[in-house]
Amino acid sequence: MALKMTDHVVDGVAVVALEGRIVLGEESTACREKVKSLLATGQKKIVLNMDKVSYIDSSGLGALVAAHTSARSQGALLKISNLGSKFQEILLVTKLVTVFEVSATEAEAIASFAK
Repeated sequence: MALKMTDHVVDGVAVVALEGRIVLGEESTACREKVKSLLATGQKKIVLNMDKVSYIDSSGLGALVAAHTSARSQGALLKISNLGSKFQEILLVTKLVTVFEVSATEAEAIASFAK
């Protein structure tokens, strides 16, 4: 299943809902490009909602890291919400949990920008 991305803005925060698989090829590239396009429009607060992501491979993790790095280099913040337990475990094992700010829900991630 191809990666579907829908985005909307809530309280000045761009929320990108991801659905499907983030894997090597078009999917991981599309994810990176989506974040780059938001940054290009001047968006400084971005949440990736992972609620409907069914699978992520190492390339997908690389795309998330690249998106995070792009955001930081432009003075923006990228946060992740709605990680399933299996993805939380992957972030723990890979130590990426120390890189990303992860919230349990989209609303929590949005609210965290106000702090």
